[in-house]
Amino acid sequence: MNRSRVHRRPLVRPLPLAAVATIAALLGTGVVAAPAVASPSGQATHAGRTVSDPARYVDPFIGTSGDGNTWPGATAPFGMLQWSPTGTAGDQTSTPVANGYSYDVNRLRGFSLTHLNGAGCAPGAAGDVPIMPVTTPVTTSPSADSTDAVYAAGYSHDDESASPGRYGVALDNGVRTDLAVTTRAGIGEFAFPAGKDANLLFRTSNSINGSEAATTRVDPRTRTVSGSVLTGGFCSRRANGGGATNPDRRSYYRLFFTATFDTAFTSTGTWQDGTVRPGGTSSSGGEGYLTGADRAGRGSGAWVGFDARRGATVHAKIGISYVSAAGAIANRDGEMTPRSTVASVAAGTRASWNRELSRLRVGGGTADRTTQLYTSVYHALMQPNTLNDRDGRYLGPDQRVHRMDRGHRAVYGTYSGWDQYRAQIQLLALLRPDVAGDMAQSMLRFAQQNGGVWDRWLHLGAPTHVMTGDPSAATLATWYAMGVRNFDVRAAYASLKHQATVENADAESDIGCPGQCLAQRPALDEYLQRQYAANDDCSCWGGAAETLEDSISDSALGYWAGSLGLRSDARMFAERGAYWKNTFNAAVGYQAARQADGSWTPDWSPSTGTGFAQGTSAQYTWLVPQDVQGLSTALGGDDAAVARLDAFFHDSTGAFAVTGGDATKFDPTNEPDIHTPWMYNALGKPWKTQETVRRVVDDAYSTGPGGLPGNDDLGTMSAWYVFASIGLFPQTPGRAEMLIGSPTFSTVDIRRSSGERIVVRSSGTAPYVHGARLDGRTLEKSWVPASFVTRGGALSLRVGDTADTSWATGARERPIDR
Repeated sequence: MNRSRVHRRPLVRPLPLAAVATIAALLGTGVVAAPAVASPSGQATHAGRTVSDPARYVDPFIGTSGDGNTWPGATAPFGMLQWSPTGTAGDQTSTPVANGYSYDVNRLRGFSLTHLNGAGCAPGAAGDVPIMPVTTPVTTSPSADSTDAVYAAGYSHDDESASPGRYGVALDNGVRTDLAVTTRAGIGEFAFPAGKDANLLFRTSNSINGSEAATTRVDPRTRTVSGSVLTGGFCSRRANGGGATNPDRRSYYRLFFTATFDTAFTSTGTWQDGTVRPGGTSSSGGEGYLTGADRAGRGSGAWVGFDARRGATVHAKIGISYVSAAGAIANRDGEMTPRSTVASVAAGTRASWNRELSRLRVGGGTADRTTQLYTSVYHALMQPNTLNDRDGRYLGPDQRVHRMDRGHRAVYGTYSGWDQYRAQIQLLALLRPDVAGDMAQSMLRFAQQNGGVWDRWLHLGAPTHVMTGDPSAATLATWYAMGVRNFDVRAAYASLKHQATVENADAESDIGCPGQCLAQRPALDEYLQRQYAANDDCSCWGGAAETLEDSISDSALGYWAGSLGLRSDARMFAERGAYWKNTFNAAVGYQAARQADGSWTPDWSPSTGTGFAQGTSAQYTWLVPQDVQGLSTALGGDDAAVARLDAFFHDSTGAFAVTGGDATKFDPTNEPDIHTPWMYNALGKPWKTQETVRRVVDDAYSTGPGGLPGNDDLGTMSAWYVFASIGLFPQTPGRAEMLIGSPTFSTVDIRRSSGERIVVRSSGTAPYVHGARLDGRTLEKSWVPASFVTRGGALSLRVGDTADTSWATGARERPIDR
């Protein structure tokens, strides 16, 4: 059954009468007389009219240049199959960027069936089974074409198109490729020119990171190509934790595929390493996980040829599975019909995207901001990915096949926990709490299948050990706070509590450090004894970073325990949530790495990365969203904290410096400090939040391929943009309160899948808030309560072009930490 059929929109729950009245007043009874808001290009949209076809505003090319690491191919919401091009810069054992496609490289070596959105290490993972149309005879091994000189092709962006669920490009070799997908299957159209060879290569072993094994089989009678690739190796070439000690230089999944064609094969062939077998129908052999000369020339695959004397347009229907060859067939046949076409499949998936995107309806913004917003929502809902076959079976991290729990609609895999818990998981919970519950249940089962350990970063269901902290605790606590209930709450909490209180077998391991430390809740016994992670004895990436991340997760577990009525647990975790104070060096006024003997790690400076993970002391000092008042006190009081924040966002001339590049300033390209623009609210200066967030939106984000400031990290940077655009931001992990900013749209109308309706309406799109009303009552606070999310409500804002330095500044009007 299609996802569009599985997830039916529930009836909207009744709102409180005050909220109903307020929404009616905000939205009015018509849109004709609504004020118009001018865009920079001179276009205008009516403030009261919300977008009716959000899919047309999605630009899949945003983030495909620079450091965004997004890709433009065809995918469904939370799709298993993501059919997108893999580029080449002249090295078959590598790719231009982590996920294979770079807008700045105009040569392709195939269209791969799986991808990760915005993962940072190069190469990341996936990019499985590149399929490449060529118009030359296959006389040498494609695996031996180590520089991609023969079996690759150039293209122009003028001949390339992408939209939600569809991708197309005309290659310089004359072949036009058009792809469309459902959740687990896809259909491709390959139009070959007349008078040339027409061959389609299945480069089965050529996953982005390589492979351990691969098999390909061709059946001319049934016009089928099928096979599998045994692969994995997430981030296995990175310098930190690289070499033989990297725990991810291993295989942890096998992808099965099957492709049937509507056109007979006129020729077949296979290859293994440097050997070519014209007429062959079976091949096997992997490439390994190395790069360059160690991998060049290795691998296997097959090709099929077609009669193109007068041109040939052939269609392939493909299914994939992480369970079995039979599962790939069932997934294909269950989601493709005999009458499926690229156009019909693309239309169905576009409709699915429109249903998802329409849960967030906006109006009164410019065309560019609307494009940025809906592309950001699109990116944020590309993952986690569906992992189970249509029959409910899925591959667990123990490499065994399991069956989906009764009462759940899907099993989801791939979680970049360290990134996502700061914004992306909140957006998921806000729009799709039902899906978030299925994800929570999936994560619980993965942990149980992984010896009770919740890994920081899962590719599919497999642990990769990347980054720091215990983000699963913060993730599930946040989902629970935001009203997600359709998972085994007690079992999940008990398991996460156990991980946070009882040291596991690998907790003292230094394998993979830094970057991919095998240890989860590393050196826990020592951590609990010292109440900080010692930089020289923590089995972690950096002691200060680990302490700060664990403090956030413990605080979130404390909030969750309190909601469950577990008072002693709540007190214990609340106390541990304050351990951040033990790595705050009052002598210098910054977070700093600390040694096992209690001394501070030598050679400290605000720009040091020692003791931190992908950030600096200056940036990590602010990583205390659960105790802003405590941090303010440590910094010398609110005035001193505000002055420090001002310096963090501005250069020495007083100009904003919010695009990154300075180790002592705000960095919008990575996660540790992306919450900091919103911290002014808790310091009594909400207008500074409003102007700073708007400046980040304007300076760090844009339309076009370079439109993301850094790695999208499975939708995290995109989710940040969404919250900035709607004028709301999650206060802290484990809580559902939202901080108020200034929306870039005059109308925001959210319809949660659980039935609640949330409306934010402002008098315009100016950057400063001058007043607010919540459900018809005057609001002097710079935040909205959890009930605004869990029950729905209406927030109206009066905005202007100058700062209102009196609104929501009093001590009682600031967001509270507890």
